[in-house]
Amino acid sequence: MNTEHYTRYEKARIIGARSLQISMGAPVLIDDQNTNSLYLAKKEFELGVTPITVKRNFDK
Repeated sequence: MNTEHYTRYEKARIIGARSLQISMGAPVLIDDQNTNSLYLAKKEFELGVTPITVKRNFDK
């Protein structure tokens, strides 16, 4: 899914969850020397390599 289709709440949740994963020792998927987990999670999201997806239920 392209990053422009996420709501701001989904984006915040994805970046927050990925930041926590990185801070707990998950491998970083980009080549960057920065050690700030939030910065790395944002960069991964911007580059479209975040390994997190959003499931939406359209049956209402």
